[in-house]
Amino acid sequence: MAKTGRPRKQIDQKQFENLCGLQCTLDEICAWFDTTDKTLDTWCNRTYGMGFSDIYPLKKGMGKISLRRTQWRLAESSAAMAIFLGKNLLGQRDTIEIDNTNRRNELKEIFNEVGAGAYDASKTFEEQ
Repeated sequence: MAKTGRPRKQIDQKQFENLCGLQCTLDEICAWFDTTDKTLDTWCNRTYGMGFSDIYPLKKGMGKISLRRTQWRLAESSAAMAIFLGKNLLGQRDTIEIDNTNRRNELKEIFNEVGAGAYDASKTFEEQ
């Protein structure tokens, strides 16, 4: 006599992969399919030959690719996104260049006015 039991839970593979790509948590994916984590893990083993914790990182990577593609497109029309990508992917940064050559002369004039020659340009500030 054939063993009868509960019918297998139907989980749509494409929906599962899309949810992983959206970085949904295990709890969120289980809620979507109205199933338990044990049932989802069993389905993953049957479908992919590995458990949820092994397949999830592989499938969520597709979501990162999709997001990166969207960011690249957005950078064509958004200066803010272009700057963000430049800083994060190309190592670009905002720098402020300070030219101290005039600053030393300004300080010398201030010291001369206040201290009547208390500033010696041949010495560093620490030596003064």
